[in-house]
Amino acid sequence: MAITAQMVKELRESTGAGMMDCKKALTEADGDMERAIDILREKGLSKAAKKADRIAAEGLVTIKLNADNTVAAITEVNSETDFVAKNEDFKVFVNDVTEMVLDADFADVATLLAAQHKEGKALQDVLNDRIATIGEKLDVRRFEKVSTNGVISGYIHGGGKIGVLVVLDTDSKDEQVSKLGKDIAMQVAAMNPKYISRDDVDQEYIAHEKEVLTQQALNEGKPAEIVEKMVVGRLNKELKEVCLMDQVYVKDSELTISKLVASVEKSVGSSIKVSKVVRYEVGEGMEKREENFADEVAKQLK
Repeated sequence: MAITAQMVKELRESTGAGMMDCKKALTEADGDMERAIDILREKGLSKAAKKADRIAAEGLVTIKLNADNTVAAITEVNSETDFVAKNEDFKVFVNDVTEMVLDADFADVATLLAAQHKEGKALQDVLNDRIATIGEKLDVRRFEKVSTNGVISGYIHGGGKIGVLVVLDTDSKDEQVSKLGKDIAMQVAAMNPKYISRDDVDQEYIAHEKEVLTQQALNEGKPAEIVEKMVVGRLNKELKEVCLMDQVYVKDSELTISKLVASVEKSVGSSIKVSKVVRYEVGEGMEKREENFADEVAKQLK
């Protein structure tokens, strides 16, 4: 029986096994889908599918930069437990993924997973191999690649729990600029600003906050004639917290980030603009299961 691409696709989706493994199983089963599934199970190649409904909200964020710090990649790869996130094989896999992102251009995760890994097969197949070996659901969640004519700096916090890339538009290649970028990346990791500057703030956000703050002031019994001034003051205070350039520098409370940038600009004799910030935190926005470390270790030893 002729094995079609659609048959291979269906088997792959139902088992999570690699494309070539699915084709071989279908050929061996003479096109019988149920028999092909059994063949893959017998060979231990459909383990990934059994873990597909599990929660993978732990893992690692990694970053890679090219030699002159003008191109950078950041990725998040998830595992079910922090225990596995510390596994050396997992770390190697995550680094491989990030290097692939740095070295090529991918439209989305699906395109990345279809690309050839250095082992000579699709990244998806390598991922399935790791799932079968490690015994947990693993997931390439997201990635981003950035480039500039200026300088990119990166910072990893907590052994891979948070990763930050900061793009600086500047003509200077002075080492002070790279250090500034790393200091700002540390600031972003710690303070998680919503915007780079006030110019980037969504006007809907401003309108919403004004509405909320106005109602707060009225509920406090403040006279209507001073409410507007109070709202402006409170909004300015809030913007100083959510806008990176207005934030107090965590390493020196006498400075804001904008003043820090200005001081380096003066020192290197060139303008510097923070044009882009990328911040990934492992599992952000995902449901996380509660499990104690002893149970986690016990499961790994089984």
